[in-house]
Formats: sequence, C-alpha cells, structure tokens
Amino acid sequence: MDERAHLDRPATEAVYDSAATAPLSNGAAVSAMADAIEPATLARSGDGLGCHAGATTMREAASAAGKSEILARYAADYPKGPHDQPQSMCPAFGSLRVGLRMRRTATILSGSACCVYGLTFTSHFYGARRTVGYVPFNSETLVTGKLFEDIREAVFKIADPALYDTVIVTNLCVPTASGVPLQLLPKEINGVRIIGIDVPGFGVPTHAEAKDVLAGAMLRYARCEAEAGPVAAPRTRTDKPTITLLGEMFPADPIGIGMMLEPLGLAAGPVVPTREWRELYGALDCAAVAAIHPFYTASVREFEAASRKVIPSAPVGRDGTEAWLDAVGKACGIAQAKIDNAKNGILRAIQGALAATPIKGRVTVSGYEGSELLVARLLIESGAEVPYVGTACPQTRWSDPDREWLQAKGVTVQYRASLEQDIAAVESFEPDLAIGTTPVVQHAKQRAIPAMYFTNLISARPLMGPAGAGSLALVVNAAIAGKARFDRMSAFFEGVGEGHATGVWTEIPQDRPEFKAKYAKQQAATAKSEEAVGC
Repeated sequence: MDERAHLDRPATEAVYDSAATAPLSNGAAVSAMADAIEPATLARSGDGLGCHAGATTMREAASAAGKSEILARYAADYPKGPHDQPQSMCPAFGSLRVGLRMRRTATILSGSACCVYGLTFTSHFYGARRTVGYVPFNSETLVTGKLFEDIREAVFKIADPALYDTVIVTNLCVPTASGVPLQLLPKEINGVRIIGIDVPGFGVPTHAEAKDVLAGAMLRYARCEAEAGPVAAPRTRTDKPTITLLGEMFPADPIGIGMMLEPLGLAAGPVVPTREWRELYGALDCAAVAAIHPFYTASVREFEAASRKVIPSAPVGRDGTEAWLDAVGKACGIAQAKIDNAKNGILRAIQGALAATPIKGRVTVSGYEGSELLVARLLIESGAEVPYVGTACPQTRWSDPDREWLQAKGVTVQYRASLEQDIAAVESFEPDLAIGTTPVVQHAKQRAIPAMYFTNLISARPLMGPAGAGSLALVVNAAIAGKARFDRMSAFFEGVGEGHATGVWTEIPQDRPEFKAKYAKQQAATAKSEEAVGC
C-alpha cells in the first residue's frame, strides 16, 4: 500500500494504487486555454448557444430570434423567484410526461443530445414505456434553418391517423434560444393534430409548470375545435353536471371527489392533464373547474375563455372540504340547504378518520409538485405541528384559501422556495420529520433527522376527503418513530469527516477552494475544445 503526498503536505490518506498521480497528457494546454479565454467568450463561441451559455445569454438570444412574445407570456404566467434557474429536474420533463401518458399521442423532442438522453431516461425510469422521437442537430443545421425543415419532415413522417390523434413537438433550450419556429408547423396533417411548444429551462421555472404549458396548448386547440363544430364525445359520459379537476393527482382522489359531489347532484369530470384527446372536450364541457393544483395558469385562461368558473383549493381535511363544497355549490347555483345536507355526512366521516389516525410531531414540508400547501393542511388537521411549508411553484389566487388558512395557524408559507430556504427551515425548526425534495431529505438525514421524499412517498397517496384524512398518518408516524435508528447510525459513524474532509484521516485536509475554481475553469475549457472538434 502506497502513501501519496499531496501539494507538499504530509501524507494523510491511505491509497491502494498510484493512478491518481498520473499526469494529464494535455494539462498544460488546457490550463493555458482556460487562462486565455474568458467565460463570456466561451458562452458565445462555437455554435454560440450550448447548454453552457447561461440563462441570460440564452434568453437574450431567444428574444432576438423572435421568441420575445412567448417568453413574455411565460414571465407573466410563471413569475420567477429568488433562483434564476430551476433547482429541480429539467422543466421539460413535466410536459414530456404529460404527452407520454396520453393515448394515441406521439412525442418529438428537439434539443441537445445530452438533454434528450436525460429526459428520456427519466421518463422511462418513471414507467413511460413509450417511444420518444428526437430530431438531432448541429451548428450548421441550427443556424441555417435546416433544423426546422428536419423537424417538419419528421412530423410528416410520424403523423399517421391510424396510430395517432396528436403529435407534440417540444423545443428545449437551444432550439428555443435559436428561434426554431414551431408555430410554422402545419396545425394538422392527415387529421392528426400538430402542437408545437417551447419549454426552455430559462423560461419555465419548474417541471410542474411545464405540464401547464402543454395542457394549456392542448386545451386551446380543443376549445377552437369545439367552437368550430361537432367534436368526438368522451368515452364515458354522465347526465349530471361535472366538475373538471385541474392538476395531476393520485388515482383514487377523483373517485373520492366524485362521491363527495354526488349528494350535490354533480359528478367528477375529467382530470386535466388528460389521458386522451377527446377528454379535453369533456373537460371544457363542465359546470365549473376545480383548481386542485393552483399553478395551471395557462389552463385556467382557456377555461375562462370558455366561460367556465374556476374554484380554488381542494377538499382536503375537514376545514378544506367544508369550504370547497360551499364554493362548488355556490358556483353551480345549488341551494344552501342541499349543500349543508351533503356536508354533514362527509365532514363526520373526515373528522372520524382524523381522530382515529392522529399524527404527533413537528414536520416541515417542501417540494416542487404544487400540492405542498394541501399536504401541510392535512398534516395540521391530523395533529402535527407544521411551522414551515415551501413550494417551488408561484403564488396564485387559486392557492389563496390554503395560504390564508395556513398563515392563520402560524405557518410560514414560502412560494418559489429555494433549496437554501428549505434547508434553512430544517436547521431552524429542527423537525421530527422533514418532508421535501431529494437534497432536503439528504441534508436532514445527515443531521439524523427522519425525512421523506415528497414526490414518491407523499404524492403517491390519496389526499382528498375521508380517504385522504387517514392516508398520511401511517407513513408519517412510522418515519417519525425511526428517529432512534438515525441516532444509532449517527453514533456509529461519529468522527467520520464530511464535505472536503470526508473519510477517516490521520490529519484532516484543508479546504482549497482556489483549486476547485481553477480546475472548474479547466474543465469548461476542455469541454469547449471537444465541442469545437465535434466530440
């Protein structure tokens, strides 16, 4: 076993080979290149608009290339918060997932190969099992306009009415910044609808809002079809007036909502985003729309254009369900006596479920799905103390009832919450359980605080009505009860370093941030040199 000296300091780390001492074959050249080229020049050289160019540069380029109108619309619909770039997954995953879950729908992506790879990998990881089309490009096809012609050719090839009702084409960051004009694609080919959308990371803050980008575009197309003449009827129809449910939710929730609406003489309508094109017509043909997830701004605009009333919040917990049923009844012109009669049985069932499955402990909540405020409400009514709830989504009027209820309970509500704010909440409140995104969960567990991933463990449960009232208690209480296990693990690993000092050392190494900065610059230069020769 060798001992390796590092930068003239005493040997402090045990190693098993000398591979790390091998010199870089092009180290000097890369270092010289890094010193000679400014970052701004790197961002604009070569094809001019790689993923490395930065949000500001790409936004300016997109505006100059004719995308100023769509970027202005996104800025109004999805106002940004303290972080300029998304801190969750690529936003385009949201719109991609919506398209992949629809029947008879083809999906084509136009973007950098690395982005397309990541998006398709993530989609299949979440069980898409559907083909994702990809139109590749290079510097020449991008700047000459050939990329648009390639996209157009691909759309014509795939638009087979025997297989598809719709083809969705999505521009990612680089084609959007370069002004690839998807709006010039035909609106229909052989009876197959063609929908082109731009979903750049520098214009759409979260993947949740990217779902609204596509849902709004499809609703607009479907609304225009319905206004022009007869359209296909949904597979299933009811004689009762329906309430369209806006926002993805656990499959049992629409059923539970339907049971709560039945005493009012109403039925649950389609869930938007839908699973089939014809469901969009049914969604538009409703008595009112329930904005279960409050960030679907573009979709709300289409429903309001169709003269549909939009109801905020959701039937979560006793208080939330009571207020929501009142709002639904009022929107649909139902007599108050009938509303009160419907509430009596439902609220008793919810109260009983909450009492039977109490939650004891302090819980912080954060996430990027858009239902974080609803989860916090349910936790509080279940008996938990919730001092903080952060959501990556923006504040809208459709979440006002939930925000006001939470703030009246002394909860700090943070819209467009950054990772740093969510972690600061864990540090400040020292909860018995932290519910959040992957890095928040990681941070909490490193502190020996039990933690749960919001998306997989909380979103994957019913939240509405009596079924939702008791759904969180089992998993939340079990997680809180695991504190002793975390304490044992923390004690076992006591003394092991972290960060730059991770490992077991005879002498703790010093942090050298100047080296990190130097090598980061060299890596950027290396990547640029490889890009220049087509690697």
